[in-house]
Amino acid sequence: MSYIGKEDEVQQRPYWRWSKVDFLPEESFQNWNTYLSALSQIYSRFNDRLLSRSDDANEITQLRKQSENDMKRCLTWWDLTWFGFGSVIGAGIFVLTGQEAHHHAGPAIVLSYVASGISAMLSVFCYTEFAVEIPVAGGSFAYLRIELGDFVAFITAGNILLESIVGGAAVARAWTSYFATLLNRQPDSLRIPKGSYLLDLIAVAVLAIAATTAMISTKKTSQLNWIATALNTLVILFVLIAGFAHANTSNLTPFLPHGAKGIFQAAAIVYFAYGGFDNIATMAEETKNPSRDIPLGLLGSMSIITVVYCLMALSLSMMQKYTEIDPNAAYSMSFQSVGMKWAKYLVALGALKGMTTVLLVGALGQARYTTHIARAHMIPPWFTLVHPKTGTPINATLLMTISSGLIAFFSSLDVLASLLSVSTLFIFMMMAVALLVRRYYVREVTPEINQLKLAIFLLIIIACSMGTSAYWGLRPNGWV
Repeated sequence: MSYIGKEDEVQQRPYWRWSKVDFLPEESFQNWNTYLSALSQIYSRFNDRLLSRSDDANEITQLRKQSENDMKRCLTWWDLTWFGFGSVIGAGIFVLTGQEAHHHAGPAIVLSYVASGISAMLSVFCYTEFAVEIPVAGGSFAYLRIELGDFVAFITAGNILLESIVGGAAVARAWTSYFATLLNRQPDSLRIPKGSYLLDLIAVAVLAIAATTAMISTKKTSQLNWIATALNTLVILFVLIAGFAHANTSNLTPFLPHGAKGIFQAAAIVYFAYGGFDNIATMAEETKNPSRDIPLGLLGSMSIITVVYCLMALSLSMMQKYTEIDPNAAYSMSFQSVGMKWAKYLVALGALKGMTTVLLVGALGQARYTTHIARAHMIPPWFTLVHPKTGTPINATLLMTISSGLIAFFSSLDVLASLLSVSTLFIFMMMAVALLVRRYYVREVTPEINQLKLAIFLLIIIACSMGTSAYWGLRPNGWV
């Protein structure tokens, strides 16, 4: 039950409720007359939302009241560090390393991981600074709403929801494929053929289990994440020890078969092995001491992950010549080439454990994004509600899980899942812009001339970035 104070009256309301006001509370939706009146004001309303910005106090205090109950503060830097491992280390390191070493970078794949790791760490710094100053569940959505306004936040919300729903479905279907491999079967053998579709009940079940765990308790989810991530860490340690035990330094020659171009082509792809860390920033409302624990958890986990990725890439490059690396099953085939055929099952188990923790942490982070988006009434505010007993946003978790489950059941959406990388990069870019705005612009304080200078410099920075990317895409063999 939740309680809402109105003057001297205390109104008791159940958590599970379905009234119109919980879904469409705005005056515009009260009846057809108010709706038509609102439609006639589209231009002025759009201008208002285009230029309006939130502020720290509104996001931290006022909007949180809409959830009626607070999320339980139960996480420490230790929990966040393990959440960092769980959200980032999935199947990507096992798949992308061999693919890019074989096609683009060669043994210099380790430098690709260094370059992409530095880039990811810069984004981590942006998220960390915002999360310390604005400790709310909305993550990048809340930060951009404060600094760049409602319109940018609306676009960001669309990107976040699309990325969360389709990305979760893609990981769940990949889980089924790896599980089949672990059973020594074909990747699609556990799916049900129905016309042109391959129905995936296992993916739906995995999503449901992850979501149920996240809804029951954030702390219990953290504990389960510790166990799964610890097992995955043991697999990674085995890969490193066995890989370096069978290393041959002659496999590192030539180190740069495709030059600097190959390093950065590979870096652009392996960058996505670092994805998922933004989920940690959404747990600020459940962190006991956000100003201390979030920097320790985010920066600590990402620093260690970067080192681990580089060592794994190096061990693969030293174990097998880059021209002989199988781009589809790099580690499994490399171990087979040194007489450890059984190791492919251990690699599949590691990837499976990694995807399990990605789904667990994703279920937490995605629901908290959704909760804060609903607090801003960009989706119905029914999804803002936090359950009084569990201290978790059950409605928001159900929305994301059911949506992902429907997509995972029917379609792999491989192409769309690949395009989601654009959504991720867009949000990271906007976060960097928002941090510059926060540093150099204060409402009703910064003179207009300085506002103009800031706008000009931001446009120059963005234009230079776009120009560099366009030049690289059109002339990959041009000036380095």
